[in-house]
Amino acid sequence: MDKHIDLLGILFIAYNICGALAACIVFVAVVGGGFLSGDEIAIFYTSWVGTAIATLLGVLSVPGLIAAYGLLKRRAWGRYLAMVLGAMHLLAVPFGTALGIYTLWILVQDEAAAQFS
Repeated sequence: MDKHIDLLGILFIAYNICGALAACIVFVAVVGGGFLSGDEIAIFYTSWVGTAIATLLGVLSVPGLIAAYGLLKRRAWGRYLAMVLGAMHLLAVPFGTALGIYTLWILVQDEAAAQFS
């Protein structure tokens, strides 16, 4: 069970780093597209929209990284946070769904609960 929990922590790190990377890509693409247009109105709106979307994606990645830390350090709160996030990831087809199923499958077992007590 130790290996599964460690793997789950690593998967949470990888998944949420991809989310943070997506935030950077969206910011550069949207804001950069506005600047490339040269239109002042487009620059204004794309700057706000790109920043808002990138901030949202970045902020949504933070709880997953915190859960990964909790899983790797075997903290009880990390298990609960990962279970909640795993349930929410079920809606993010296909990778989030796979991560959510694996998260719930591992963390609801009695052996896993014993690891976090």
